[in-house]
Amino acid sequence: MDSAKKYFSKDISDRERAIFEGGIKLGAIYHQFLGLPISKSTDFDNLEKMIEQSVKIQPYVDFVKIRINKEFLTKQKVNEYDYHNLEGKMIDISLTIKYNDSKVKMRCKYIKELDYPLMYIEE
Repeated sequence: MDSAKKYFSKDISDRERAIFEGGIKLGAIYHQFLGLPISKSTDFDNLEKMIEQSVKIQPYVDFVKIRINKEFLTKQKVNEYDYHNLEGKMIDISLTIKYNDSKVKMRCKYIKELDYPLMYIEE
């Protein structure tokens, strides 16, 4: 049951609503976690799981998988104050939203040829 449905245009299909919900979730992940201080010693498995768990509790999330690409951690630590920040190009998000009978697979992934972390509809 969707208690917020009455606030959405009646012209919006279930697929469009699923895409809307997915876009909100991708944007939230991207903007909530960018800038997070990390280092080569960060427990990335737990960080990925923590982000996934925070997304799974949101409405209509059927599946979420987060991968952080550690290949971008290239610079050497200069001093005790030096660290990396989580960047958009490091995040690979796979997300499936199910709204009623509609299911959409969405992605946020760094695309090298665009030099950009692109959010897009996969299926």
